[in-house]
Amino acid sequence: MKNFPKYFFIFWSIVFLLFAYWQINDPDPEIWVSIYIVAAIFSALAITGKHPLIPLGIIIVACIVGAVYFYPTSVSQWVNYELENKDLTMKTQQSEEARETFGLLIIGAVLAVSAYIGWKKKNNNAAIT
Repeated sequence: MKNFPKYFFIFWSIVFLLFAYWQINDPDPEIWVSIYIVAAIFSALAITGKHPLIPLGIIIVACIVGAVYFYPTSVSQWVNYELENKDLTMKTQQSEEARETFGLLIIGAVLAVSAYIGWKKKNNNAAIT
């Protein structure tokens, strides 16, 4: 169980790199490739035991704000649309924004785990000294 965080962040580093690769054909790749690369970098830092709390906090807040901004008007309508078409290509701007919302939420959640581990580590070190 002690190595769980390491494997967790290895997994997400690879996934974020894949997400970045898949964003190359996006209408705005410079934004979304960069976002996923940053997520992969912070996940890689977490693998090495580094959890820079201030940058993580800024990124997590930015992800939440971005997710609120892009949040689709109807999640169920978007999910039904995706299931009916069985096609992952972007058909509408609304479906693209919905996917971006969930991408930001995933990044925020994964980096929140890193921030929590870093916060716990910092509090444990403070208690020892």
